[in-house]
Amino acid sequence: MRKAVITTWERDILQISVPMDPPLRQVNSYLLTDADGGVTIIDPGPHSQETEMAWQGILRELSLSWSKVRNVVVTHHHPDHYGLAGRMQSLSGCKVWMSKRAHTEALFMWGETSQMNDVLPLFFSKHGMPNSITDTIREHLERFEPQVTPQPEVSYISPAEPFEMGNRLWRPVVTGGHAPGHLSFYNSESGYMICGDAVLPQISPNVSLLPGSDPQPLQTFLTGLRDLGSYQVSMAFPGHREPFTGFTKRIHSLLDHHEERLEAAEALLSNGPLSGFAICEDLFRGRISSTHQMRFAMSETLAHMIELVRRERAIIIESGSGWLFTGME
Repeated sequence: MRKAVITTWERDILQISVPMDPPLRQVNSYLLTDADGGVTIIDPGPHSQETEMAWQGILRELSLSWSKVRNVVVTHHHPDHYGLAGRMQSLSGCKVWMSKRAHTEALFMWGETSQMNDVLPLFFSKHGMPNSITDTIREHLERFEPQVTPQPEVSYISPAEPFEMGNRLWRPVVTGGHAPGHLSFYNSESGYMICGDAVLPQISPNVSLLPGSDPQPLQTFLTGLRDLGSYQVSMAFPGHREPFTGFTKRIHSLLDHHEERLEAAEALLSNGPLSGFAICEDLFRGRISSTHQMRFAMSETLAHMIELVRRERAIIIESGSGWLFTGME
């Protein structure tokens, strides 16, 4: 079993590198300690036997019991951040906090009435993905259910009110694009920003178009980046990779990256209409080696194409039982 790695940042912020499946292999949780010894855990990781045992080891190493876990805060609904929250709540009796929009999305994706496991493969099929791949997408989505079970009882964080963690007051900052209702937390005294997956070093956060969710996720993501860029950040604590400085520079790099991807996608339409899947294959040629990567690549391609349509640089047309994208005449 892989062991979680604990790194101390200043007096009361611990970075916990929790093991998870490839390709990312680890997710950053953060443990913040209050004056009375109670702790808040941010983004505990996915629910699996490995992560549960890893957290048991973390608590032993820190001489903590489950009764000391007072709050679990979730930046967004993705399983590698949200998944273990319900199990931690059952072990500790803690409160689980997230934005109301993020919780709505969690239920939309993972709730008892969710139909996403069937709807998303059909959506991809209408955008040209062959059945041999959509069948694997359905199987892939079903594997996430154990990672988010049990579901927690959730309390909501208001972006209008400061939220206390580790003897500091943090300003909740709600953005979207990577995930609806994504929360980052900014402490003005230290300049610290706990940013989840809203801004990542070395990695471009995935931006996915999903049926029934945000209809313009890339526009939402770019708007959120500009909002986050208005904060004076001395150190950013991301959901993956290592904490980093140069937060504003990283935001400008991500903004430029997506403008370049939009130009590349638009250029592909110069020779005639293409399906979303054909565009995805061209944009991500040679970089897709798993169903997980294919799902992200396809959803991100469609997010870019819908943004081109919104900017009136492309048109979406019906073709048989599906859709194609074409350039502007």
